[in-house]
Amino acid sequence: MVEFFTNVQNLLSLGVGVLVFATLMTLLSSFSGGAKLESRLKAVAVRREELKRRSRQAIAAQNSGPQNLRHSDDGFKKRVVERLNLTKLLEDPKVAEKMAQAGYRGPKPLTTFYFFRFSMPFVFLAIIAFYLFVFNDFGLPVMTRLTACMFAAVIGFYAPNIFLSNRISKRKTSIMQAFPDALDLLLICVEAGMSIEAAIQKVSQEIGGSSIDLAEELTLLSAELSYLPDRRMAYEGLAKRTNHPGVKSVATAMTQAETYGTPLGTALRTMAKENREMRLSAAEKKAAALPAKLTVPMILFFLPVLFIVILTPAIISIQDTMAAGAGGG
Repeated sequence: MVEFFTNVQNLLSLGVGVLVFATLMTLLSSFSGGAKLESRLKAVAVRREELKRRSRQAIAAQNSGPQNLRHSDDGFKKRVVERLNLTKLLEDPKVAEKMAQAGYRGPKPLTTFYFFRFSMPFVFLAIIAFYLFVFNDFGLPVMTRLTACMFAAVIGFYAPNIFLSNRISKRKTSIMQAFPDALDLLLICVEAGMSIEAAIQKVSQEIGGSSIDLAEELTLLSAELSYLPDRRMAYEGLAKRTNHPGVKSVATAMTQAETYGTPLGTALRTMAKENREMRLSAAEKKAAALPAKLTVPMILFFLPVLFIVILTPAIISIQDTMAAGAGGG
């Protein structure tokens, strides 16, 4: 085992195998969208029941005094975070908002984030130190190996933030790809005479095939519209969870429509058109950046193969001619 992990060729083969496995899992995950949709809608239904319970408890609290309505997290990670006071040591004023944008709600994901942000530097440091000082030092001096260990610790410190940023970016992309279609469906439902809560609930069920994240957000918006004391808070919550200008403009327009009595259908039609234009401009931007992004892959992968295909027959012909001339001489 030591010889296997100290061989660079074996490590490269292992890395290629991991990348191939990740690619296959990514391709296969696209076929499990229905199961994910059902599980997320079930989670949102649980959230709706939680909002109902909190509403009832809030009404009861008016007579019995204040009480704690927040779920508590009593796991191992919670105890570590509290004993080390990581919320103060690693305080980030926007971490709760980022967790909501990534689709993680409640106190448990926040505790998990602080726990991994504290532990991952030590984990990365221990792995690299154990490998470089026990398995294979690659002939590097001690100072270089210590520098590599410190660099691994820095990577471990920023790894949770990188994971969270990637999750937010993927979720935002999924939402915005289906958001204009959801607005069109919402417009049809509203003009058909449905209430805004029923229309949002219906659209959340229909849009799940295009974007599970958007279906989850719309279902949560419908629940918050029903149970929050101010409907404006529900629209603002949707804008904060998505953090996209298109959704923010729609939330503002719907709030103004309900506040001032302006026609909701006109606002939805205008917002749907603007979001379609935003989606089209984003696609055009990606298409314009594609040639520059393909330059490096073409240099690394296409040109060497092209040179081999062109030059190999000529080299073989030259070798055959030289061999024939040497045999004739």
